[in-house]
Amino acid sequence: MRIGLVIVFVIALAAPALAQKPEIEAINAKFVELFNKGDFSGIASLYSDDAIVLPPGSSMVQGRAAIEGMWKSMAEQVGDPKLATVDVKALGPLAAREIGTFALKTKAPTPQDVTGKYVVVWEKVGNDWKLTTDIWNDGK
Repeated sequence: MRIGLVIVFVIALAAPALAQKPEIEAINAKFVELFNKGDFSGIASLYSDDAIVLPPGSSMVQGRAAIEGMWKSMAEQVGDPKLATVDVKALGPLAAREIGTFALKTKAPTPQDVTGKYVVVWEKVGNDWKLTTDIWNDGK
């Protein structure tokens, strides 16, 4: 009986992360779609009102308006983004941590491939998952 309760408890703890991963991957797909369309207002709407982005080699960016401007500026330099979720960990029913990898191409006269990794803290706002903290850097 105790083993059964332990199994049910472990499954109950793991279930939120399993449920969150498909939702987060769908939002990531939407992010890429919006980026490719040049819809930076749409990208900003995927973030919480008080979100903070920590881009490599730059100052922190806070709030949707600033995040929209940051992504617009980045799109002038890079394109063709690809995101791959490696792991999602539930941090309770209203938060999750995602680790993933990215790939993109520079828009230089001789385009170069750039790969890297990222960490996002997601927050459940109403019925929607929103990026609330976003940090990335290049390399493996």
